[in-house]
Amino acid sequence: MSTAERDTIAETRDDTGEATEKTNRRQPFPQGFLDTISTGWADRPESLPAPRAQASFAAARRAKVSAAFPGKRLVIPAGSLKQRSNDTDYPFRAHSAFAHLTGWAADAEPDSVLVLDPTAEGHTATLYFRERADRTTAEFYSDATIGEFWIGPRPSLAGVAADLDIPTAHLEQFAPGDDDLVVDADPDLTRVVSELRLVKDEYEVAEMRRAVAITADGFDDIVRDLPRAIAHSRGERIVEGVFHQRARSDGNWEGYDTIAASGPHACYLHWTRNDGAVVPGDLILIDAGVEADSLYTADITRTLPVSGTFSEVQRRVYDAVVEAADAAFAAARVGVPFRTVHEAAMRVIARRTAEWGLLPVSADEALDADRGGQHRRYMVHGTSHHLGIDVHDCAQARREMYYDGIIEPGMVFTIEPGLYFQIDDLTVPEELRGIGVRIEDDILMTEEGPVNLSAGIPRTSAEVEAWIARLQGR
Repeated sequence: MSTAERDTIAETRDDTGEATEKTNRRQPFPQGFLDTISTGWADRPESLPAPRAQASFAAARRAKVSAAFPGKRLVIPAGSLKQRSNDTDYPFRAHSAFAHLTGWAADAEPDSVLVLDPTAEGHTATLYFRERADRTTAEFYSDATIGEFWIGPRPSLAGVAADLDIPTAHLEQFAPGDDDLVVDADPDLTRVVSELRLVKDEYEVAEMRRAVAITADGFDDIVRDLPRAIAHSRGERIVEGVFHQRARSDGNWEGYDTIAASGPHACYLHWTRNDGAVVPGDLILIDAGVEADSLYTADITRTLPVSGTFSEVQRRVYDAVVEAADAAFAAARVGVPFRTVHEAAMRVIARRTAEWGLLPVSADEALDADRGGQHRRYMVHGTSHHLGIDVHDCAQARREMYYDGIIEPGMVFTIEPGLYFQIDDLTVPEELRGIGVRIEDDILMTEEGPVNLSAGIPRTSAEVEAWIARLQGR
């Protein structure tokens, strides 16, 4: 039950017993219930927590945003529940900028608002949200969206203020102003809070490592359960479900819809229907990432031979993708343009597809910036994107800060080349049709060079075969 249910909730009565809402689903509350529901509850003493680990980092981020907008009132909403169907909502996830600037992550309250009010010295922060209702109010038992009888304990203003080290106030006290700069309504503020995440702080890097570690466990689970996926008519959904169990049990959720693409489905870049069979002899491409409770997410892809061993043709394609990934990794250095990573991978893709006779031009001609691109038929997507609290993080950053930006220490991004030969692509030999391969790793840039955070998940063809054999007890 959810926000929408407030429009269809049972006939209830307010504190005076007067009927307030009607529906054909539930019965009105009798007077005896109304007379006793607010009594007989134990006291709820609250001990205030110490600030959470992220609180100081979030304060430093707010200071940077404050410096960019002197004298301006800044409003960063968490967002509201979104209806899925009738009276059912999607799970709530706070806006990424809100979570980044408050430290309130998977436990954030819908409709909360962070406000930075200008002062002579900068800004003061206030976090507005709807505090839990006292048990003497009708909200406690009758509101299916926020009533604690329905959804469980909700946070107090004092508890959140201590936890996040931010002054709090009831949402009813928030009054929007005509000159407010609001995230997603003001382009400059939206850009600044997005570019702020291009370089990760110490807390963020630790959370990225944690998300990758849980994701690695999820991939192990998938490999162990491949026989069960093979046995099911919708084996792709078995793979998706196995990973989901790991994500929910050890993290918060998945950072995006899992791609479990077996056989020809691996050639569809965002295959999320996951309703196909997992057939021995085929490859299965799995693109998945656990979102930690902090909302930081991994984004990793591995392509596995369902039978445990690559065929000669599959191995040739797979090894070419590994070569492209390794070239991109070698090109990633502090001080070089971000696009350099993609260009390095593309040189390998062009060279290999030309060698295999798939291009009507040479590799050099295909790489021509104006008249080339023939090799992109087989890898239409980019090689890298920034990663963090969003799977495609910093998406509102300016091009000169993102694709044309300079790589800095603290940046976290993916390297994910691929080769995809559609099942009906007549430009490639029949033996290649239906083969799709992508290898994706999460990279942390340091002063000493790139660090592959997901290097512990087997990548080379030989490592993958040994991984499957080991976990399946072969």
